[in-house]
Amino acid sequence: MAPNSVVVTIDKSTNISLMEVNDPQTPVFLEKHKTSSTKQFSWRMLLKAQRVLMFFPWLAMGASRTFFSVKKRIERSDSRKDEVKYKELIIYRFIRAFLAISIVALLVELLVYFNNWDLNVIPNEFMGVLRLGFMSWVSFRGDYVAPFVTKLSEFCVLLFMIQSVDRFVLGIGCLWIKMKGIKPEIEDGVWDVEDLESFPMVLVQIPMCNEREVYQQSIAAACQLDWPKDRILIQVLDDSSDELLQILIRNEVNIWKEKGVNIIYRHRFVRTGYKAGNLHSAMCCDYVNDYEFVAILDADFQPNPDFLIQTVPHFKGKPDVGLVQARWSFVNKDENLLTRLQNINLCFHFEVEQQVNGHFLNFFGFNGTAGVWRIKALEESGGWLERTTVEDMDIAVRAHLNGWKFIYLNDVKVLCELPESYEAYKKQQHRWHSGPMQLFRLCLPAILSSKISKWKKANLIFLFFLLRKLILPFYSFTLFCVILPLTMFIPEANLPIWVICYVPVTMSILNILPSPKSFPFLMPYLLFENTMSVTKFNAMVSGLFQLGSAYEWVVTKKTGRSSESDLLAFAERESKSFNEDKIQRRLSESGLEMLGKLKETESPVVEIEKKKKTGFIGKNSRSLCYC
Repeated sequence: MAPNSVVVTIDKSTNISLMEVNDPQTPVFLEKHKTSSTKQFSWRMLLKAQRVLMFFPWLAMGASRTFFSVKKRIERSDSRKDEVKYKELIIYRFIRAFLAISIVALLVELLVYFNNWDLNVIPNEFMGVLRLGFMSWVSFRGDYVAPFVTKLSEFCVLLFMIQSVDRFVLGIGCLWIKMKGIKPEIEDGVWDVEDLESFPMVLVQIPMCNEREVYQQSIAAACQLDWPKDRILIQVLDDSSDELLQILIRNEVNIWKEKGVNIIYRHRFVRTGYKAGNLHSAMCCDYVNDYEFVAILDADFQPNPDFLIQTVPHFKGKPDVGLVQARWSFVNKDENLLTRLQNINLCFHFEVEQQVNGHFLNFFGFNGTAGVWRIKALEESGGWLERTTVEDMDIAVRAHLNGWKFIYLNDVKVLCELPESYEAYKKQQHRWHSGPMQLFRLCLPAILSSKISKWKKANLIFLFFLLRKLILPFYSFTLFCVILPLTMFIPEANLPIWVICYVPVTMSILNILPSPKSFPFLMPYLLFENTMSVTKFNAMVSGLFQLGSAYEWVVTKKTGRSSESDLLAFAERESKSFNEDKIQRRLSESGLEMLGKLKETESPVVEIEKKKKTGFIGKNSRSLCYC
């Protein structure tokens, strides 16, 4: 039974009347309850309606902001003269047209599905124009489009399986090397430490171009190499276009020169040929004839002090060895998702490809840095040429054709930096995939007419160039970015599940094995590789047919992130004592003291900049080539 309810009515404070209600169904109680319930329900509905209506303006505002931000980014990228205008390339026009056709086809398919059109029996009555067109398309795709797509898919699957077998064989070779513990060995006591004259003369080259973020750390790392100071010379090859940066780099060189390091600064007035032209110009100096080996270190590379001790001895007693290549190690591999995915590819490249090819074939592509060349090998192979954007691969192929052997050291690692932005990475990959196709066109006659064995010729043509540089980007773009989406609209051309799922996942797992910590990123890696296949295919086509974008060279943007962790390493140089044996490293200053000294050294540069703004220093005042 419901409890008794009492309604109290107050007219005045002195006049209070009470009325007892025993039944909750009385008209007075029902009227009060109905009134309050109706008002509450109305307010609740209005509040929910307001929230629903506010969602649409919020959604529209978010979409508009995203659209305008993308538009600004595109305009900003188009306004940069030093960047490649990818939207003007044919491949991207094809992708946009393909996307538009796919959307239209999807809308038509949805219309057919919801209208329940019978596609097996054509009615006798007159059909609509849209239905007639769709029936014509179904007949056309079954007779002509589906067979073509099927043949193309079978061809791409064949290439895919060949490339998968190549990856699998490389993996087996790497496993064999690991199980047997095979490593390049050097003789004990190669040079007498007490006799400094027994050490060979080594030239260290640091090519750079507008490397404001990393020039200090690269010069410092090279100057701290453990090698007799009378047997080493460091060349800072500066191609910077910024005069203020040139002064900063020259001051940095002078600081180390005052510490007793044999180091020179070199700048070209005519900056042609990019990195190849810079290296070629440096090798033309007369004093280079006094040196036997040359170590090349890009601006963002920081070798350990024992880099030369671990690499140069491999030349002793091996007159046919022309190159000793070290492995790259990345300081920012865990910075973001992009660097993690790059680390997967590069770890497989160094751990598997370079190591297996170096052991079984004595040949691999020079990585452009972190390597030591025998100067005689460079000279006999024609030196640095400016004909492609991959001068490192060019000199490696020509040296291999001249009979020189290469040694790869997987245990010797040199610290460097990965591109942290997608734009920088995309431009780097465009250069790395267009250059090999240019080189293939130029080197094919030389390969066919060379005196190397037929097996080495076949390896260069079919494995090194065609399979890994041409077929890989071709089939990955065609199979996964064109044929696979087409099968959604062409049911007559189906791809087997093992092509779509099993084999790609297996190959991706094989690629991730050299970097086991990257297993959580397996799925993003698969999607990322499919996305980058568009850029790689476009670069391959540009290089193969010598399009304008194939000759674009954009210096990869660096952040200098490794210098933050090496602040104390920079402080060491103020307290170094140099003896005749090697440079001794010890710590004597704190980071704050070093920062104060850096400011003192940069203060004259600030004055020079002020004079430059007032007109005392001309913008075009530079020598042809000075040291």
